[in-house]
Amino acid sequence: MRGFRPSWLSPKVARTEVLAGLVVALALIPEAISFSVIAGVDPSVGLFACFTMAVTIAVVGGRPAMISAATGAVALVIAPLNREHGLGHLVAAVILAGVIQVVLGSLGVAKLMRFVPRSVMVGFVNALAILIFAAQIPEMRDVPWAVYPLVAGGLALMVFFPRITKAVPAPLVSIVILTVITVAAGIAVPTVGDRGVLPSSLPVPGLPDVPFTLDTLKLIAPYALAMALVGLMESLMTAKLVDDLTDTRSSKTRESIGQGVANIVTGLFGGMGGCAMIGQTMINVKNGARTRLSTFLAGVFLMVLCIAFGPLVSRIPMAALVAVMVLVAFGTFDWRSIAPATLRRMPAGEITVMVVTVAAVIATHNLAIGVVLGSLTAMVIFARRVAHLVNVTAVTDPAGHQVVYSVTGELFFASTNDLIHQFDYSGDPDRVVIDLTGAHIWDASSVAALDAVTTKYETRGKTVEIIGLNPHSARMHDTLSGELTGGH
Repeated sequence: MRGFRPSWLSPKVARTEVLAGLVVALALIPEAISFSVIAGVDPSVGLFACFTMAVTIAVVGGRPAMISAATGAVALVIAPLNREHGLGHLVAAVILAGVIQVVLGSLGVAKLMRFVPRSVMVGFVNALAILIFAAQIPEMRDVPWAVYPLVAGGLALMVFFPRITKAVPAPLVSIVILTVITVAAGIAVPTVGDRGVLPSSLPVPGLPDVPFTLDTLKLIAPYALAMALVGLMESLMTAKLVDDLTDTRSSKTRESIGQGVANIVTGLFGGMGGCAMIGQTMINVKNGARTRLSTFLAGVFLMVLCIAFGPLVSRIPMAALVAVMVLVAFGTFDWRSIAPATLRRMPAGEITVMVVTVAAVIATHNLAIGVVLGSLTAMVIFARRVAHLVNVTAVTDPAGHQVVYSVTGELFFASTNDLIHQFDYSGDPDRVVIDLTGAHIWDASSVAALDAVTTKYETRGKTVEIIGLNPHSARMHDTLSGELTGGH
């Protein structure tokens, strides 16, 4: 049975996972409180969500070492519901969103990730880095002057400490040292405790306090659907990012279903729901975590820190956590993507897609919207590029009785617009052959275009023969020909 021994049972791996989970837990606390403020709920609601999401996804998720917890994107989606109808409806929406995610995951929604181009992924990563950095700027405005040297010191510690040893994560060392300095010297700077009161007990499961009626379902359904889609989008993109960083594969279908299960559990414990947290996931992975243990312990440590060490955690200076997130932002950004040498070689369309993705994310503060707009832009550019790759050449026999048109390329709605104008209907001989050996029919628009060409010839008393269809094209042409343009 030795071959079935989990990798995290190795002392070296376990130490890495434990320390990484601790760093993530410390970074989660102020963010969870901030997201609670955005959603308009008590800080404990966000912290409970981080605990239940992380612990549950560690068991049922498809991407080891990925952190799921309360997020800003989800908080923005459900904030209006809480503001207008209260916490009970918010919790009910979280549970329904989880159910929707389980259904979508079971239907294979994760397979849609194959349609996300690399340029969108690069834009997604760069936008993420910019948002992480931008989120730290308010923490450095209108603050005591001591915050700035503390942030600089924290950054210096995280850059140079790994040269001494990598046995302990540099972010953890930075947090501990800066906390000791501020407490020992009595330096008055913003702390974690300034964000809100930490919970003093574990969450208790229960059903949301709402009437279980059709009206309630109609009210929460739009919010639940939006939350489910945003959560899945961010989680699947994060999973793909971690796959690339760790050079491993993960089950996106299991991750989709797992996110739903985690949100259901979180809702039953009164949490605000969530999805994959990209910033915390980057902290976890950059500190060497590779297994589910770090994710599980991040949730456990979060509750332990809040309940058992609340007064101590409350004294951690925000400057220490700002330094951690700034370094994560710089490490996340794909600097090669904006290097002059890369930009000179990159096709203009690829650069456009990346810029659209980044701009959309920064403008909306919603990673899902950026990914959708970036993918749509990539599809339009691809369609325009392929549309011009259809070529039509004509060869007339010496006797002038027949002309053969050879069509090459991909025939679909964008490329067939100009196809009709490539033929000399009046000047061609009585017999016309259209050879599609080098072409492929993809949609009904292509069949309709060929029907239109045939009709134009037949109205002039000429015969048309279409040859060279591959099996797929032949089936589509036989099924649809004559049904789209009124027949002939």
